Amino acid sequence: MNEHLEGPDGHHRRPDGLSDKTVEALGALSKALETTERARGRLYDFHQLTGTADFQVDRAVELLRDAGHPEWAEKVRAEIVGRNVIPGHWTFQIVEAYNATYYRPFQRLEASAVQELAQGRDHLLEAELKEQRRTSGHPHHTARPCKPEE
Repeated sequence: MNEHLEGPDGHHRRPDGLSDKTVEALGALSKALETTERARGRLYDFHQLTGTADFQVDRAVELLRDAGHPEWAEKVRAEIVGRNVIPGHWTFQIVEAYNATYYRPFQRLEASAVQELAQGRDHLLEAELKEQRRTSGHPHHTARPCKPEE
Protein backbone atom coordinates (compact mmCIF):
# COMPACT_ATOMS: atom_id res chain seq x y z
CA MET A 1 0.00 0.00 0.00
CA ASN A 2 1.26 3.52 -0.72
CA GLU A 3 2.84 5.11 2.32
CA HIS A 4 0.71 8.27 2.01
CA LEU A 5 -2.45 6.26 2.60
CA GLU A 6 -1.70 5.35 6.22
CA GLY A 7 -1.08 7.52 9.27
CA PRO A 8 -0.47 11.23 9.64
CA ASP A 9 2.81 12.80 8.62
CA GLY A 10 5.42 13.47 11.30
CA HIS A 11 4.27 17.04 11.88
CA HIS A 12 0.84 15.74 12.81
CA ARG A 13 1.93 12.92 15.11
CA ARG A 14 1.89 13.43 18.83
CA PRO A 15 5.38 13.79 20.33
CA ASP A 16 6.34 11.03 22.76
CA GLY A 17 5.03 11.68 26.24
CA LEU A 18 2.42 14.28 25.26
CA SER A 19 -0.71 13.56 27.28
CA ASP A 20 -4.27 13.33 26.03
CA LYS A 21 -5.17 16.29 28.26
CA THR A 22 -2.42 18.45 26.72
CA VAL A 23 -3.55 17.54 23.19
CA GLU A 24 -7.11 18.38 24.20
CA ALA A 25 -6.03 21.68 25.78
CA LEU A 26 -4.02 22.71 22.72
CA GLY A 27 -6.98 21.75 20.52
CA ALA A 28 -9.27 23.96 22.62
CA LEU A 29 -6.80 26.84 22.41
CA SER A 30 -6.55 26.41 18.64
CA LYS A 31 -10.34 26.35 18.34
CA ALA A 32 -10.60 29.55 20.36
CA LEU A 33 -8.05 31.20 18.06
CA GLU A 34 -10.03 30.01 15.03
CA THR A 35 -13.14 31.63 16.53
CA THR A 36 -11.12 34.81 16.99
CA GLU A 37 -10.15 34.59 13.31
CA ARG A 38 -13.84 34.49 12.44
CA ALA A 39 -14.57 37.46 14.72
CA ARG A 40 -11.72 39.35 13.07
CA GLY A 41 -13.26 38.62 9.68
CA ARG A 42 -16.54 40.08 10.90
CA LEU A 43 -14.62 43.14 12.06
CA TYR A 44 -13.21 43.54 8.55
CA ASP A 45 -16.77 43.11 7.21
CA PHE A 46 -17.86 45.91 9.56
CA HIS A 47 -14.94 48.06 8.38
CA GLN A 48 -15.66 47.57 4.68
CA LEU A 49 -19.44 47.82 4.96
CA THR A 50 -19.23 51.02 6.98
CA GLY A 51 -16.83 52.53 4.44
CA THR A 52 -19.11 51.51 1.59
CA ALA A 53 -22.10 53.06 3.35
CA ASP A 54 -20.18 56.29 3.87
CA PHE A 55 -19.55 56.55 0.12
CA GLN A 56 -23.18 55.63 -0.61
CA VAL A 57 -24.28 58.59 1.48
CA ASP A 58 -22.55 60.78 -1.13
CA ARG A 59 -25.10 59.54 -3.68
CA ALA A 60 -27.98 60.28 -1.31
CA VAL A 61 -26.63 63.81 -0.80
CA GLU A 62 -26.40 64.31 -4.55
CA LEU A 63 -29.97 63.06 -5.06
CA LEU A 64 -31.32 65.28 -2.27
CA ARG A 65 -29.69 68.30 -3.96
CA ASP A 66 -31.07 67.28 -7.36
CA ALA A 67 -34.54 66.83 -5.83
CA GLY A 68 -34.49 70.41 -4.57
CA HIS A 69 -33.61 69.76 -0.94
CA PRO A 70 -30.23 71.45 -0.53
CA GLU A 71 -30.74 71.97 3.20
CA TRP A 72 -31.24 68.23 3.71
CA ALA A 73 -28.36 67.41 1.43
CA GLU A 74 -26.06 69.62 3.50
CA LYS A 75 -27.44 68.30 6.79
CA VAL A 76 -26.83 64.66 5.77
CA ARG A 77 -23.37 65.50 4.39
CA ALA A 78 -22.32 67.45 7.49
CA GLU A 79 -23.74 64.94 10.00
CA ILE A 80 -22.83 61.59 8.42
CA VAL A 81 -20.09 61.77 5.76
CA GLY A 82 -16.75 61.05 7.46
CA ARG A 83 -18.30 60.69 10.90
CA ASN A 84 -16.47 58.71 13.58
CA VAL A 85 -18.19 55.37 14.26
CA ILE A 86 -17.25 55.62 17.93
CA PRO A 87 -15.67 58.70 19.52
CA GLY A 88 -12.34 59.43 17.83
CA HIS A 89 -12.37 56.29 15.69
CA TRP A 90 -12.99 55.34 12.13
CA THR A 91 -13.34 51.62 11.53
CA PHE A 92 -9.71 51.16 10.41
CA GLN A 93 -8.62 52.36 13.84
CA ILE A 94 -10.87 49.82 15.53
CA VAL A 95 -9.39 47.06 13.34
CA GLU A 96 -5.85 48.22 14.14
CA ALA A 97 -6.56 48.34 17.88
CA TYR A 98 -8.14 44.87 17.83
CA ASN A 99 -5.19 43.43 15.94
CA ALA A 100 -2.61 45.02 18.25
CA THR A 101 -4.44 44.55 21.55
CA TYR A 102 -6.08 41.15 21.16
CA TYR A 103 -5.58 39.24 17.92
CA ARG A 104 -1.79 39.30 17.51
CA PRO A 105 -1.07 38.62 21.22
CA PHE A 106 -3.50 35.67 21.11
CA GLN A 107 -1.92 34.39 17.89
CA ARG A 108 1.60 34.61 19.38
CA LEU A 109 0.51 32.93 22.63
CA GLU A 110 -1.16 30.02 20.83
CA ALA A 111 1.91 29.52 18.60
CA SER A 112 4.17 29.64 21.65
CA ALA A 113 2.08 27.06 23.50
CA VAL A 114 2.16 24.71 20.49
CA GLN A 115 5.91 25.20 20.15
CA GLU A 116 6.71 24.62 23.82
CA LEU A 117 4.21 21.89 24.63
CA ALA A 118 3.97 19.98 21.32
CA GLN A 119 7.30 20.65 19.61
CA GLY A 120 5.57 23.00 17.17
CA ARG A 121 3.16 20.36 15.91
CA ASP A 122 -0.16 21.95 15.00
CA HIS A 123 -3.61 20.41 14.87
CA LEU A 124 -2.76 17.22 16.75
CA LEU A 125 -6.31 16.84 18.03
CA GLU A 126 -7.72 17.14 14.50
CA ALA A 127 -5.09 14.77 13.06
CA GLU A 128 -5.98 12.16 15.66
CA LEU A 129 -9.69 12.69 15.04
CA LYS A 130 -9.08 12.19 11.31
CA GLU A 131 -7.34 8.89 12.04
CA GLN A 132 -10.30 7.75 14.17
CA ARG A 133 -12.90 8.69 11.55
CA ARG A 134 -11.35 7.79 8.21
CA THR A 135 -11.74 4.41 6.52
CA SER A 136 -8.28 2.88 6.22
CA GLY A 137 -7.45 1.86 2.68
CA HIS A 138 -10.26 3.87 1.08
CA PRO A 139 -8.88 6.04 -1.75
CA HIS A 140 -10.83 9.10 -0.54
CA HIS A 141 -9.83 8.67 3.09
CA THR A 142 -6.04 8.94 2.79
CA ALA A 143 -4.18 10.13 5.85
CA ARG A 144 -2.03 12.58 3.93
CA PRO A 145 -2.28 14.63 0.77
CA CYS A 146 -1.09 12.69 -2.26
CA LYS A 147 1.96 13.99 -4.04
CA PRO A 148 1.15 15.36 -7.51
CA GLU A 149 2.86 12.42 -9.26
CA GLU A 150 0.77 9.86 -7.32
